[in-house]
Amino acid sequence: MITLAPLTALLVGATLAALIAGAVSALYTGLALRGAHRAARNSAERLGALIASAPVLAAVVHADGRIEMPQRLADWLGLAAPVRFVSDLAAGDSGLAADDLAALVEEIASLQRVGRPFARLVRPIGGARSLRIEGQRAARELGLAGGVLLWIFDTTESAGAITRLREEAAQVHAAFDALTGLIEAAPMPMWYRTPDLRLGMVNTAYVKAVDGADADDVIARGLELVEGSGLGGPLATAVRARDLGRPESQAMPATIGGARRMLNVFDVPLPGGGVAGFAIDIEDLEQARAATKRFADAQREMLDRLSAGVAQFGSDRALVFCNQPFQRLFAMKPEWIADRPEFDRVLERMREAGRLPEVRDFPGWKAERREWFLAADHRIEEPWHLPGGDHLRVVAQPLPDGGLLLIFEDRTEQVQLATARDTLLRVRTATFDTLFEALGVFAADGRLQLWNNRFRQTLGLDETFLAGHPRVDVLAQAAAARLAAPGKAVLISEMVRSATLDRQQRGGSLAFADGRHFDFAAVPLPDGNALFTMLDVSDSRRMEQALRDRNEALEAADRVKNAFVANMSYELRTPLTSISGFAEMLQGGYGGELPPTAIDYVKAILESVERLGTLVDDVLDLTQHGERGAVVELSAVAQAAADKVMPLAKAQKLDFAVEIDPSLGQIGGDAARLTQVVENLLRHAIAGTQERGRVLLHGDGTAEAARIVVSDNGRGMTAKAIARAFDGFATPAATRGSDRALGLGLPLAKQFVEAHGGTVTLMSERGQGTVITVTLPRTGAPPSA
Repeated sequence: MITLAPLTALLVGATLAALIAGAVSALYTGLALRGAHRAARNSAERLGALIASAPVLAAVVHADGRIEMPQRLADWLGLAAPVRFVSDLAAGDSGLAADDLAALVEEIASLQRVGRPFARLVRPIGGARSLRIEGQRAARELGLAGGVLLWIFDTTESAGAITRLREEAAQVHAAFDALTGLIEAAPMPMWYRTPDLRLGMVNTAYVKAVDGADADDVIARGLELVEGSGLGGPLATAVRARDLGRPESQAMPATIGGARRMLNVFDVPLPGGGVAGFAIDIEDLEQARAATKRFADAQREMLDRLSAGVAQFGSDRALVFCNQPFQRLFAMKPEWIADRPEFDRVLERMREAGRLPEVRDFPGWKAERREWFLAADHRIEEPWHLPGGDHLRVVAQPLPDGGLLLIFEDRTEQVQLATARDTLLRVRTATFDTLFEALGVFAADGRLQLWNNRFRQTLGLDETFLAGHPRVDVLAQAAAARLAAPGKAVLISEMVRSATLDRQQRGGSLAFADGRHFDFAAVPLPDGNALFTMLDVSDSRRMEQALRDRNEALEAADRVKNAFVANMSYELRTPLTSISGFAEMLQGGYGGELPPTAIDYVKAILESVERLGTLVDDVLDLTQHGERGAVVELSAVAQAAADKVMPLAKAQKLDFAVEIDPSLGQIGGDAARLTQVVENLLRHAIAGTQERGRVLLHGDGTAEAARIVVSDNGRGMTAKAIARAFDGFATPAATRGSDRALGLGLPLAKQFVEAHGGTVTLMSERGQGTVITVTLPRTGAPPSA
């Protein structure tokens, strides 16, 4: 038994362990390499299968001309097996043709020398296959120094497609040439725009329309057929067509050959982004349409003036037109008619309005009327008796376009006149008999035809005598005994002859023996007869005499009143003069020095005396008459009046403006009275204007009249004050409340203006001021005041 030392045993164990570890590592490495080989082989098999099924084959040409090629390539070339050299690709009745092979060899050699890739199409001998061979240098990784890598593509199907495309291209070119010839020969302008809407092609008609030299000149200059720019310019429809992808059209004006023409421009988007366009001259069509529209409008306007109702239906049986009498006759509203109702709906609306005959079977009746559209181009006429007693004559006329024209003539009046003629005769006779006037109708030969009871009673004639239709002279002799002056009976026969023979109306009056008075007249009638009327005016005569007597009494009273006022005015002047004189003496210090309060009292007395004197003068002016007739310069009159009231306006701190236009001119009249008119109006305006207000005196005129206007922005007047402003004696010196003072100034102004043939108008609004306008005529010699 061998016994090892411990150290030795340890070394032996370590060695064995190392050997075992190395063996295990070697085993693991071998298994890994085996797996990697298996994976590489599988990948190679997959790549081989992929290459075998690929539509592209690869071949390698070495620098010495040897070729490595797959069996599939030999099959494509019609060879029994792959060959070793490129020169062997031509083999009798298979492989490549000699020309194709020589060209291929040359291009391979050129590629090997200069490295320029190539591509060539070849067709194997006796085969229908077409091959494309592309050559390029072999990559360094392949380890083929000077080698060439060939890629072979089967382009059999592509070649067929290319052939078809060539044929189609030839057809397209032929069609394009034909279309181009058609566009050039077209009489209308045609053009093509590029995607940026610039002109790319135009035809001869376009060049001629824009007065261009040729198509290239027009395109280079961008000459547009239609003038203008912006949204309504020549590119408007082209932009819409391009953006919306659909054809667009618009009527636009253009100048062609120096004449203004209306064109209908069409723009059609093209698949490439461009836009094709053409223009059709519709000037003649537009003029024809305008003429047709004017004719239709004139015809419809004429139909609106007819008394008969007219309705027109189109070929679709919709209402296309109806005149105003039709709408009134059948109570149809314009808004309902605007919807173009159908024929059946129109009949139903007529029935709802009670404007159709009453029938038992309305649907059947309506269907019969619907057949009017299909009538054999002849007129249909029928009467309609409406529930309300109206009678209509209906005429239906089919139209060539399939429509229908209906005419509704209201015959109600004619029917009623025919049936009521006898009734009217009876009514006329009864009316004649009950009239208050005496009436008699004489024929053209002077014989009495008709008369009423009042006529017989007034003249006191017997019914038997009148029934014999006596002549007017015989009738006048029979009635003479009842007149206050029998000789005036001849007036009756003279007036009747004047009305029947001379066709002139005459009148007069007759006094009867019993004290009655009659106004009579003879009036010519349209049928050649004459109407003789007599009206009892006895009461009117008595009232007229009573009024005349009363007027004379009033005139006498007015004269007494004027005399009294005049005397009273003269009597008032004496005490007023005394009061004024003593007050002035007191103010002048003749009675001693006065205290301040007394001075104010004296000043108030003098102002009151002045005011009272003015009132007395106004009263005298109202009762006196003056003469006028001299030529008066109105600008001087207005300025003189303005100067008189200027201190008063300044005292109230008023803005007093005077505007006298040279057109104010002259009139014939009394200068003093006219100055007083303007002064009174200005005083009235100043009295009604607050402090720092505005008063305006304006004067202008025309060839017929002169105008003077006084306005202010004062307190204005109430309606009651305006109504009484020109009342000379009824107006108090001042109105109650806050209204402006009223006196005799305005009545005097009105009296003087009317004496000159003029007018005075007053307009005022409370709080807005007052405007008084005086108008004085220039023509004629006005009467004295």
